[in-house]
Amino acid sequence: MTEQPPLNLSALLGEAMTKSGLLWIDVAEDRTWPAWHVWDETTAFVVSGPGEQPLPWLPKEVNLILRSKDTGGRILTTRAHAVVLEPGSPEWVHAAELLRAARLNAVDDSVTRWARECTITALTPFGSPLEMPGAYTALDLRAEPARTTATTTSWRPWHWKGRGPRRADDTRGGTNRRSRGQRRH
Repeated sequence: MTEQPPLNLSALLGEAMTKSGLLWIDVAEDRTWPAWHVWDETTAFVVSGPGEQPLPWLPKEVNLILRSKDTGGRILTTRAHAVVLEPGSPEWVHAAELLRAARLNAVDDSVTRWARECTITALTPFGSPLEMPGAYTALDLRAEPARTTATTTSWRPWHWKGRGPRRADDTRGGTNRRSRGQRRH
């Protein structure tokens, strides 16, 4: 039997952070929040506030849950220090430029708006992972969805069903009320 090489946790962390633009921030006494981020070698940067993703004020230490972009399964859970960056500081400018470059649908001067209205937080993982391949918790981590004011409609557009609109006089597939060739009177 061949022995497996030891797991390089630093490489796994970097790979998990760069492959997926989404991480989950587990805030104690609250819930787990999804957040898009950019990864810069040892730190993930997130921006939150008006016009950006909603995040609560983060405590000094949070847990980050990293999932596979392909399967959605957990890859790593690690602790991280959360530090709010001061607008205009060299760290803030660096983070803002990385975030601006990764922002897919910016419609304004994001960096100026972020300095005025938003919060950029640096999330720096530390210590050994709480979960990793081969060492996942046996607990069921499912949770109720977050409360929201969003609602669903009572009807669904025809294209959600994977086929075109159906009419009573439609002759496709023999599912209409009249048989083929029958004329309308």
